[in-house]
Formats: sequence, structure tokens, C-alpha cells
Amino acid sequence: MKASSFFSQEQKEKVREAISQAEKETSGEIRVHIESSCNEDVLDRAAWIFAKLGMHKTAERNGVLFYLAVRDRKFAVIGDAGINSKVPEGFWDSVKETLRKNFVRGLFAEGLSEGIILAGRQLRKHFPYRSDDINELSDEISFDMPLEKEKK
Repeated sequence: MKASSFFSQEQKEKVREAISQAEKETSGEIRVHIESSCNEDVLDRAAWIFAKLGMHKTAERNGVLFYLAVRDRKFAVIGDAGINSKVPEGFWDSVKETLRKNFVRGLFAEGLSEGIILAGRQLRKHFPYRSDDINELSDEISFDMPLEKEKK
């Protein structure tokens, strides 16, 4: 299964709407990336995708990535240094548990949407929206990157 066909158009819109809603009240940035498979440690892959998407380049280092590898049933949620230094201990684990509870019931778009809203609340608390805020990263879901990491 291609990652881009994992969600229906309606489900993709639900996730994009959750991102848009969460970002309305914060300068933080949220991305969702979906891949067919992940042949390595999921956190390593998510961190690589985070960098590949340029999420570490936000002004306040307050980006959050929701990463899913659908065929392998792996997922990760990672935040950049700015947000990680502010959220309570165990926060990301609680977000992952929200995802997990939905995912085991096959509610992937719903789980992502709930997790995105939770992350958005923390972003809003620590990085409130300002009048000069710009949307630094796309709200669109991204799909599949080459499986091999680029050689340096």
C-alpha cells in the first residue's frame, strides 16, 4: 500500500484541519509524515524526517512531527528543542498513548487529530500566537521519503 492512499481524502482533510486549528493559537508548527514502512528504529527515522522537512529551522525551535509507518505499524511523535524544554515530563508519552488507543481501534485520522490538538495546547501555552506570526511549515501531510538516507 502506498502511504499516500492510506487515508481517504476526507480523513486527510480531518488531519489537516486539526493542524490548522492547533496552529491558529500558537507560533508552533506541526507536521504529519506518513510512510509505507520503516526498516530502522522509528525514532531515528522520525528524527531524520524531521530534519529532511526542515522542521529544526523554525524561529523558536517549536516544531512537532507526527510520524507513521503504516505497514510496519510504527509511529513516533517528536518535538524540537524549544518545545521539548517546556512541556511537562511524560507529555509526549501521553500524546503517544492517545494515538495508540485510537490506532488499535483502526481510528488513525481520529487518533492523529486528537494528538495534534494535545500538542497544539502545549504549543499555545508556551508559544502563543503573535500578530507577526507566519506559518513557517506546510500544513499538508507529507508522504514517503527515500528509504535510504543520503550519504554525506
